[in-house]
Amino acid sequence: MSTARLAAARALVAVERGRTTLSAEVEWGRTDLDARDGAFLLEIVAGTLRWQRELDACLQAVSREPVAALDAGVRATLRAAAYQLRHLERVPVHAIVHESVEVVRQLGHERAAGFVNAVLRSLIRRKTLPLPPRPASAGDRVAALEYLSVTLSHPEWLVDRWLTRFGFEAAERWCQFNNAPPELAVRAPGGGSGAELIALLEAAGATAQPAGFVRDAVRLAPGSLGRLPAELRARLVVQEEASQVVAHALGAEPGERVLDVCAAPGGKTALLSGDMEQRGLLVASDLRRGRVELLQATLGRLGVPVPLVALDATRGLPFGAVFDRVLLDAPCSGLGVLRRDPDLKWTRRPDDLPGFARAQAQMLGHAADAVRPGGLLLYATCSSEPEENEHIVERFLKERADYALIPVDPGPRVDQAERLRDAAGCLRTLPFLHGLDAFFGAALRRKAM
Repeated sequence: MSTARLAAARALVAVERGRTTLSAEVEWGRTDLDARDGAFLLEIVAGTLRWQRELDACLQAVSREPVAALDAGVRATLRAAAYQLRHLERVPVHAIVHESVEVVRQLGHERAAGFVNAVLRSLIRRKTLPLPPRPASAGDRVAALEYLSVTLSHPEWLVDRWLTRFGFEAAERWCQFNNAPPELAVRAPGGGSGAELIALLEAAGATAQPAGFVRDAVRLAPGSLGRLPAELRARLVVQEEASQVVAHALGAEPGERVLDVCAAPGGKTALLSGDMEQRGLLVASDLRRGRVELLQATLGRLGVPVPLVALDATRGLPFGAVFDRVLLDAPCSGLGVLRRDPDLKWTRRPDDLPGFARAQAQMLGHAADAVRPGGLLLYATCSSEPEENEHIVERFLKERADYALIPVDPGPRVDQAERLRDAAGCLRTLPFLHGLDAFFGAALRRKAM
């Protein structure tokens, strides 16, 4: 039996029960697997989570038992098998069925083995499945919601929001973007050129191309990273392109005093150090011990000497108004990066947003106190939702007359910057417009006294 399939079922159970995240569980599951099985584990778990609601609808069509009422281990096994049957053409059908039966036995559900076998064989025989079709009219909201939430496997509450703000075609493209395996944006430490990096990657057999917006960043095809030689892989910095845009948008310059408030894992801090040419003072901070240790490890690997501080930004910062620039990439719902973190589709709820917003507003107020008169504060999230983005900024500006919103300027390292700004001048990357994860950034200038 494939240990990757057993590890995948266990990971899916843990994620469903809220005990862990996709990235943490997959990383733990890989410890006993070779590189090939580790990649297969990630593909099964991430793919199953991306298509979870579609898979449940397909399984329900051939199951005598409600999928929602099944034991979590049985449900996870069936979902993973259905994902492989429907979305992985290269995997032999007989192997999927046989090993899924063995997985459910290993999980302690011997009596469910026959049920799993019967459901999967019925799914293989079934030629058509009752998935909601693409609506004939974009104006049919009920049909649109069924199609987006079931067939394209997204929470109905979330696609309802996107449908209202952006329309059907944009919401559809957004869902399709989230369901595709993500490309990787990589760069070389120390600011090496993109052309040189592409040459190195192609020589190693990878498919690489220039990134769409960030100069010297390179896009790798999904799955390429694991096939690179370990030595080359260790030289790369993996960081979403939209995240790189956020870092450059702070406009950090040599000789300045700069604070990165919620800095882990450290990719933005490293970019800020590069923009500053390692001249001036750059301070990085985060809250939990594990996050600070991750930040320290990342910056150490990249050779970026930066003072680190552990602090709780919701309770105030131990600094006066001394920094020329402050970056607050605030903890958020993560609803803008569902392609990379598909587990968040099913663990986030609309009533989570007010809690994030309260903490974000507290952090923004405290970060603002650390900016000198005339300095710049950049507030950013990887959320798609206005409660965490423009609503936070609007409320802040009503309370802080000493600040003004100015257009975001990502600087010379970002091409086509005007395409990334919304009507208010804020940074806003959108999957259906830019092919990037959904990030938000607002540049706030503290008025000179």
